[in-house]
Amino acid sequence: MNRHFFITGISTEVGKTLVSAIVTEALEADYWKPIQSGDLDDSDSHKIERLISNPKTKIHPNSYALKTPMSPHAAADIDGVRIDTTKIVTPQTANDLVIEGAGGLLVPLNEKETIADLIKPGYKVILVSRNYLGSINHTLLSVEALKHRGIDVSGILISGDENPSTESIIVKMSGVSIIGRIAEESHFDKAVVRKYADILAPVLSAL
Repeated sequence: MNRHFFITGISTEVGKTLVSAIVTEALEADYWKPIQSGDLDDSDSHKIERLISNPKTKIHPNSYALKTPMSPHAAADIDGVRIDTTKIVTPQTANDLVIEGAGGLLVPLNEKETIADLIKPGYKVILVSRNYLGSINHTLLSVEALKHRGIDVSGILISGDENPSTESIIVKMSGVSIIGRIAEESHFDKAVVRKYADILAPVLSAL
């Protein structure tokens, strides 16, 4: 049976798209970003396409492609639409599927629903964290929000430099393992993504 990996982050700009590319490459999975806000000519789907090298991945179209780089609910309002989550239908594929969220878990989609409402039972959630002042709080709040909804976190993936003190307390207090790290690199291209994909493939395959 194919698996669904939901990539979310503790905040915006923490490395979700890069992690999504690495997980997609490691598993030769399909990729889907349900909601894209802004950068439609160079969207996250375009970036994934540039960063992966396997021939198996299919990139599925966004359910909503919004013009303004804002929270989805606000971008949708500017475009004159309302995000209806019943119209966000998971693509049918026999392949594993990597699903990338937008911003953090409680980013609003409309007046009642958030990104967290896109996570369905059985999804394997990977939480992308990055070490900065306040990241302990943001990481623990994200894990708590997921647990409150009855959603287990399959693992935390660190994007950026190591901070042993921060990371050890996150693991102790959240009960969630850190399954890998993406270091600060001078650039990211297909070769670098493939390198991390090879490192993480055994861990991801075991989730």
